[in-house]
Amino acid sequence: MKKKVAVAMSGGVDSSLTAAILLKRGFEVFGITMILSDDEKNIIDAKKVCNHLGISHHVADFREIFNAEVENYFVAEYLRGRTPNPCVRCNLKIKFGALFDFAIDFGADFFSTGHYARIIFEDGQFKLKKAVDAKKDQSYVLYNLTADKLSRIILPLGDFSKDETRRLAAQMNLPVADKPDSQEICFVPNDDYKNFILSREPAAQALQSGEIIDSSGKILGNHNGVANYTIGQRKGLGIAAPQPLYVTKLDVANKKVVVDTNDKLFTKNLTARNAHWIYKPNLPKTLAAKIRYGSKFAECTVAEEKNFLRVEFSEPQRAITPGQSIVFYDGEEVLGGAIIN
Repeated sequence: MKKKVAVAMSGGVDSSLTAAILLKRGFEVFGITMILSDDEKNIIDAKKVCNHLGISHHVADFREIFNAEVENYFVAEYLRGRTPNPCVRCNLKIKFGALFDFAIDFGADFFSTGHYARIIFEDGQFKLKKAVDAKKDQSYVLYNLTADKLSRIILPLGDFSKDETRRLAAQMNLPVADKPDSQEICFVPNDDYKNFILSREPAAQALQSGEIIDSSGKILGNHNGVANYTIGQRKGLGIAAPQPLYVTKLDVANKKVVVDTNDKLFTKNLTARNAHWIYKPNLPKTLAAKIRYGSKFAECTVAEEKNFLRVEFSEPQRAITPGQSIVFYDGEEVLGGAIIN
């Protein structure tokens, strides 16, 4: 009896190749595409690929839950002066939450996506590990997975580079082999998150104008809403100063953006909440961590307080940003993560 795999198909090259590989490996494959907006292009592309592969294609309307769990969260975090990672949230609540459940209820034995990460069975456990291609590694955004779910997830692209993915897709004549990668946040039109937030909450305090000040309180200029800035930002401040200044703090309550010199952006400590561990180590423990998706790995010691984590880095880290995730690694393996306070 063939094992049945549901592939989350976005209409892009990664998920399309994932379906083709699993088919070749002898699985019974079907595709599921989520409706997240009124734009049907991705659904059309995914259906073309399924027809090309000769597999069934299903559509799941997740507009309501996506709006509630991802879009509203995204807006609310910015309005609190924080910088969220919507992909982390989407993977937790939607792709490996609602869609995973939908696939299993639909009769799938396994669930698969086009993420660049690896799931390895080792020492009697299913472990989440970094992708072979460090440039494409997406293990960071998957830290909310559980050991139980890892046993039912297949990630075929973890051993490939993006170039190899493109080459294989072309070899298999997939209709989307040349489709460009999506870079922007999928639900934000034209990647203009400021207008997106404004359209949702035009009267929010974080969108009201206020003052840009230095760390001594001196007024240097005005801004058009605290939510339009992020920690570490230099461009677009519209202020004149003898040396480069960067955003170091966002004060929503007082409608102030605080700026300072680059050296003030470095710190060795942070606290984080909503910790999730795939496998919880004995704490305190020295691990490697990433403080944002694109950051380098940094050595740190992780300790547990009553309802949060306290992290101390070996070397100061630049622009630690509230709302982003810190993800912990032991060598190649993802152990878990948390949201930076």
